[in-house]
Amino acid sequence: MAQIRLLVGTSKGGFLFTSDASRRRWDVAGPLFEGWEVYHLYALPGDPDRLWASLWTPWYGNVIQTSGDGGRTWQVAGGEFRLEPPIAAYKSLGGATQPWQFRRVWRFASPPSASGDGNAPTGGPGVLFAGAEDAALFRSEDGGRTWRELAALRHHPTHEAWEPGAGGLCLHTLGFDPTRPGRMLVAISAAGVFRSDDGGATWRPANRGLYASHTADSQPEAGYCVHSLVLHPARPEVVYIQAHSGVYRSDDAGESWRNVSEGLPSPFGFPIAVHAHDPDTVYVVPMKDDERHFPVDGALRVWRSRDGGGTWEPLSDGLPGRHFYGNVLRGAMAVDTLYPCGLYFGTTTGEVYASADEGDSWEAVALHLPRILSVEAHTVGAQ
Repeated sequence: MAQIRLLVGTSKGGFLFTSDASRRRWDVAGPLFEGWEVYHLYALPGDPDRLWASLWTPWYGNVIQTSGDGGRTWQVAGGEFRLEPPIAAYKSLGGATQPWQFRRVWRFASPPSASGDGNAPTGGPGVLFAGAEDAALFRSEDGGRTWRELAALRHHPTHEAWEPGAGGLCLHTLGFDPTRPGRMLVAISAAGVFRSDDGGATWRPANRGLYASHTADSQPEAGYCVHSLVLHPARPEVVYIQAHSGVYRSDDAGESWRNVSEGLPSPFGFPIAVHAHDPDTVYVVPMKDDERHFPVDGALRVWRSRDGGGTWEPLSDGLPGRHFYGNVLRGAMAVDTLYPCGLYFGTTTGEVYASADEGDSWEAVALHLPRILSVEAHTVGAQ
């Protein structure tokens, strides 16, 4: 019998939610790492008991912990995250320059391996990636014991156009093409989408068609505030992003983009998710605008498109219809792989909402948690 496990990172610790395939009742364990900001809790797809946690406090900085028993016990992970010397500083929000630093890991990801061994440029047993602030990508080939930076990304000639978003200069999302083991896409705020076809040895911007409202040139080569990115393994050439300026779709793996925000109450938001079994079904959570990070009219809604962004419909059954003034952050939305597909998100006001029917109805499975930073959904066992 399949089990669903939600890994929830918050500003004051981590929580593990578990349920059976009915997804009607949830057991909660936590908080883990009390008082720490848990930026990401992650489970390796091929080893669901192997968990990773990216923790941060202003006193100790970033610490990586790992568990081999599903979160019952934890150990500090070995391996140092060290930036290679940059070719120049980058611009701060105020326009001044500052040196590159390693600040924290925003995201872990383990790519699929078409060959099932270590010969694939991005896949293989023990391969783990980490997206970090400041805008760095790291790779481990030994399950996180050692790390090396894929420095060609941060040394890209466009780096002078990169600036921190409100959350910092963060590499927050990674996407992998299982049909092309060397192809990967990353999203950086505020730099844009970058694609590699050789496992991270070289990179090029993948931003044609995006709009940058905060620059004099509205369509530069780089410098876009992309909030999140997602693709479906069954059709990986189709990529969706939620950006500062709207929701976009690419049908050519990032070569070009078109805006598919028409029909939404606002183009602005942070997360985007794709249905586990239907590459044309995507979900977003629009916020009023880039200054007021709460839903239009204070009504929390998830919006769903079943035609790849052509049309949108609001999903509201079980969600607050008014007086909701929280936000849903870029890493705080996830789907499971059951039938029907389950959908989950966490809010900055501490609620976790779950849908067991593809978003048609919702229930709150947790209230009054700390500010939720990330949500991962994992299916454990036979479906």
